[in-house]
Amino acid sequence: MPQSIIERCEAQGLRLTEQRRIIARVLEAAEDHPDVEELHARASKVDPGISIATVYRTVKLFEEAGILERHEFRDGRARYETADRDHHDHLIDIHSGEVIEFVDPEIEALQERIAERLGYRLVGHRLELYAVPVGRATRS
Repeated sequence: MPQSIIERCEAQGLRLTEQRRIIARVLEAAEDHPDVEELHARASKVDPGISIATVYRTVKLFEEAGILERHEFRDGRARYETADRDHHDHLIDIHSGEVIEFVDPEIEALQERIAERLGYRLVGHRLELYAVPVGRATRS
């Protein structure tokens, strides 16, 4: 069973202030892929004294420690999710910015076959699909 962000930080010997603990709990509760500004807004509801600089530093620390994974979905914002989650891919609605997580065994198998056909053994990948809802005109 995956450890919490706080447990993973403690296991790595990272110093956890109360504000870092709050940010960790906010990240754990996130069901989306928040950016730093969203994390700051959520953490500020718990502790209004948390500065955005503290959130930036904490996110960077967690990312460098391999606890968070950073995503940039073409909207100019870095978004985050915990790095220990089960593998999944992302479909991004380019109109709303909504990020939909999915797993498709056929895509996974196809990626393995492509790597093998090219003489490689796949050790990891990241798939991001950018889309618009069906029936909507596009201008991209």
